[in-house]
Amino acid sequence: MTLAVSPAGALAHASRGRAARAGSALAPVRTHARTPARAAAHGPSVSAALKTLLRSSAIDETAYQRDYSAYLAAKATVAKLKGTRKSELAAVMANVQAMAAAGEMTPSRLPVVFLTLERNRLWWSEDSLLGDDARVTFPGSHIIWEHYPGQGIEIQWLATFGEANGYFLAGDENADLRALLSEVIPLATQRAGGIAWEYLFEFDGGAPPWTSGLSQGTALQVLARAWQRFKEPAYLTAAQQALGIFEQPPPQGVRVDTPAGALYAEYTYAPGDRILNGFIQALVGLYDYTSITKDPLGLSLFEAGDAEARAITPSYDTGAWSKYDQYGESDLSYHELLTEFLQHLCERTRKGPPLAPAPSAPPASGSGGSATTPTSTTSAPTSTSTGGASASAHKASASAPIAGDQVYCTAAQDFTADLRTAPVVSLLSKRLPAHARAGVRLSLSKIATVKMVVRDGSRVVWTNTATVEGGKPRLLWVTPAKGGRFTVALTATDLAGNAAAAEGTVTVSGR
Repeated sequence: MTLAVSPAGALAHASRGRAARAGSALAPVRTHARTPARAAAHGPSVSAALKTLLRSSAIDETAYQRDYSAYLAAKATVAKLKGTRKSELAAVMANVQAMAAAGEMTPSRLPVVFLTLERNRLWWSEDSLLGDDARVTFPGSHIIWEHYPGQGIEIQWLATFGEANGYFLAGDENADLRALLSEVIPLATQRAGGIAWEYLFEFDGGAPPWTSGLSQGTALQVLARAWQRFKEPAYLTAAQQALGIFEQPPPQGVRVDTPAGALYAEYTYAPGDRILNGFIQALVGLYDYTSITKDPLGLSLFEAGDAEARAITPSYDTGAWSKYDQYGESDLSYHELLTEFLQHLCERTRKGPPLAPAPSAPPASGSGGSATTPTSTTSAPTSTSTGGASASAHKASASAPIAGDQVYCTAAQDFTADLRTAPVVSLLSKRLPAHARAGVRLSLSKIATVKMVVRDGSRVVWTNTATVEGGKPRLLWVTPAKGGRFTVALTATDLAGNAAAAEGTVTVSGR
């Protein structure tokens, strides 16, 4: 059945979410899968939801029979399975039922919902068990699926659009690029006044369906590139419609307005999380979309996000490592990913704004349509935006760097240097009580794995190793009942493999 099985790469759509912040950060950090969503007690069943859509003529008989048959087949299959296979398929079915009960079984969502259900039915009844985060593809398809333990296999939209970008950049894989886009465009769901590619599983506290500014920004980028190369109207239309989530607030969209401009959230269900890597990649996507299509709405959305990114990016530099969000440091995978995204934005903003301001002119008669309205022409959109900064407000020329240039370039340079710079570690504790579960406090410049060796003379009396974030963390030492002076040796190895050592003396007070 499977064309390929591989472990997740650096672009894993993983989260350093609320449940993970207290732990160590070893790449990539992922929270445990939640128990599958359960249907609301009084919500409609999947069968009832489909029947309602048929009776209201929202779907036709052919669509109804196709999806209802897929649901019945999954029910029959899960009854025959055991163990992991049964629980994985049952989890996917539970998510489908929960969406039906919540009134989320909309006509535009049905194709991706029942494709997901059918792929899981086939996989768990016929194919091998999968490791955590394994990625798979199916014969005749370019879509990338990922195993989320306890949630089945799900479309990995970020990886899928990343694959499409790979086809584009290769230059000689146009057939694969066309084939992939022909698969994914029909799987978009109407959302936030436009379309979005949604995730249909529970993740880090978010219930399906949800979407991401990170994956949607990458979709914008590749759709605009494909339109530039092939001049097919469907690609431009899809790209225009995909702007919707950047205009609307959560939970439908990702736009979080700020005093400086707007932040584009990583997850529609978590507008309070300020995850920088996803935000920066969303801006890269908006920049590329705008520079290719010349859409003033794209410029407005980019400028609003750029203003916020310029304001907050410096605060994500601890001086020795990057922060993942407002709560803690990046793991190695995300540090490298953020550095790469910042380099991309640095390169683009050095060239100037994605769209040079047009000369002032009176509006054309009858103008004023929305830039997210689909167009069937191959010409670039010319409509204007009502939100964010306008194109005419941009004073820079097309060749002059914009204000964000130095911010992004400096951050990228600093984070690159951090990969080669050893941590700075020292012992802060001087005295500890005897016979106690004491915390030995250290000073640490960045997230690292710290090994502590405590000696009484030449004899080792305690060792402990933990991965801790920079600051003033504590490492456990169960101190002896007898007091004395002990030598404490520390070795800190950061996530990139750079190491440093320090030593000090701690006096344990006797009883």
